[in-house]
Amino acid sequence: QVQLVESGGGLVQPGGSLRLSCAASGFTISRTTMNWYRQAPGKEREWVSNIVSFGDQTNYADSVKGRFTGSRDNDKNTVYLQMNSLKPEDTAVYYCHCRRYGMDYWGKGTLVTVSS
Repeated sequence: QVQLVESGGGLVQPGGSLRLSCAASGFTISRTTMNWYRQAPGKEREWVSNIVSFGDQTNYADSVKGRFTGSRDNDKNTVYLQMNSLKPEDTAVYYCHCRRYGMDYWGKGTLVTVSS
């Protein structure tokens, strides 16, 4: 059974940092492209970043490029999103996602609030 559990969200001041984690179970993350999405209040869910299967290639939305860094720990079967230089517009619920055999799997999300 595929499960994704996010953690690491919280309240942070503008310019601060957070590291989100997504613990996966039921499959091996090294063989799966893992995505991060976010949904701000009143807005549609948007793709933020991914780390590609069978390698370390990462990709980012323009809005976070240069500030966010994705990584994974295959031994822990966990992916991470290091978020630096956070801005108020980064406030959102962040979701971990993967697609396996044509099915989409989502975590329940973790809330990130950037405010002074």
